[in-house]
Amino acid sequence: MGNAAIIVAAGRGSRAGGDLPKQWQPLAGRRVADWTLDAMLRAGLSPIVVVLHPDDMELPLPAGVVRVAGGATRDASVRAGLAALDPAVTANVLIHDVARPCVPATVIAEVVAALEAGAEAAAPGLPVTDALWYGDAGHVTGTAPRDGLFRAQTPQGFRLQPLLAAHAAHPGGAADDVEVARAAGIRVAITPGSEDNLKITHPGDFARAEAILRGTMDIRLGNGYDVHAFTEGDHVWLCGVKIPHDAALLGHSDADVGMHAVTDAIYGALAEGDIGRHFPPSDPQWKGAASHIFLEHAVKLAAEKGFAISNVDCTLVCEAPKVGPHAAAMQARMAEIMGLDPARISVKATTSERLGFTGRKEGIASIATACLIKA
Repeated sequence: MGNAAIIVAAGRGSRAGGDLPKQWQPLAGRRVADWTLDAMLRAGLSPIVVVLHPDDMELPLPAGVVRVAGGATRDASVRAGLAALDPAVTANVLIHDVARPCVPATVIAEVVAALEAGAEAAAPGLPVTDALWYGDAGHVTGTAPRDGLFRAQTPQGFRLQPLLAAHAAHPGGAADDVEVARAAGIRVAITPGSEDNLKITHPGDFARAEAILRGTMDIRLGNGYDVHAFTEGDHVWLCGVKIPHDAALLGHSDADVGMHAVTDAIYGALAEGDIGRHFPPSDPQWKGAASHIFLEHAVKLAAEKGFAISNVDCTLVCEAPKVGPHAAAMQARMAEIMGLDPARISVKATTSERLGFTGRKEGIASIATACLIKA
């Protein structure tokens, strides 16, 4: 039984300004929603359900994310997300606002830990430390005690079955899921929140969020280079696609020169050497192995170290075969293996103007760059 996540992203966020809903506006080089999704993915939550406005259902999202159309209110959208979960395989669910892209990993981990320790529900909060006033017409009209008050944050975590029942019984109009849970008699533990876990609401919040993200990001670039000579055969493997050709590529594995370069680029960004370190050619078990095994290992290693792969760029250097007709298929296959949106994978080709071993059609070379980000 696992821990799922629901990201509520169906609102329009008009107070934030801009021509797009706030979750699709740019933030530190990516969309707000991309940062939020990465935080949930890095936390190992699965499945991840994104509740979208009906107009946004076709927008690009990472592979494997479940898309659900939301409702007219927040609680209606949450109910739509809950309906997409299978109680037979999901024990707990964390519900998070898409407009909280800076949520620290520790905040998510504390919620999960509370649930796994036996709490019925858990949500992060920050004690109120400022004085509280009542005001009217620009003047202070009174004060309010702050003892015992907390600023609510997300993700808010719950045992799935009780939350389903709580939403079914609630009349609607709740500010958040803690309110729904408490109305059903569910006790909610308070876990530590974070000042960085701000909710983007107004135009000025984008600058603060960007400062947080840029201040904590660890950005790595890695390069990969690989070469394989031609040998007798009738096809080559390039970026996971089998292409008919009048020769094959010679190698200990399937000699997929493009996939090898991308794999080495990821290892390079992690300072983890190259394919040969992890899969020695002297080991007979890798004889003829499919190169996706190596790439999947590199992607998994990056995730274990807390990195998300932002994008990869692969260039194949050859006179033949022609790469253009197969580039889209290569892009799709690489995206599938890496769990990325195809828009984050670039596969292109060039010739060496008949110079060198590639120009003489003696083999194929590949150069790749990978960008990894830890927020």
